Amino acid sequence: MNKSAMIRARVDPNLKEEVEDVFEQLGLSATQAITLFYQQVKLNRGLPFDVRIPNAVTLRTFAETDADENIVPCENAQDLFARLGI
Repeated sequence: MNKSAMIRARVDPNLKEEVEDVFEQLGLSATQAITLFYQQVKLNRGLPFDVRIPNAVTLRTFAETDADENIVPCENAQDLFARLGI
C-alpha cells in the first residue's frame, strides 16, 4: 500500500516529547503509532478506548483530592485492599 497521505497536527511540545519517548521504548516510530491508532479506530468503528464525561461524584472527588481533602493514606497495596475490604 502506498503511504502518501499526510497528517499534520499541533500538540504541546512537552507532550510530544514524553509520548515519543514511550513510542521509542515500545520500538515504534510516531508514524507507526499513528497508523496503529488509525487501524484500531477502523477495527473498533470508533475510538479504541472509552471516552467519558466525568459524573458529579467523580468531579467532586477530583476537587476534594486536588484540595488534599478526604484522602486516606495507605502503607502499600495490601493495606489499601484491607481498607477496601477486598
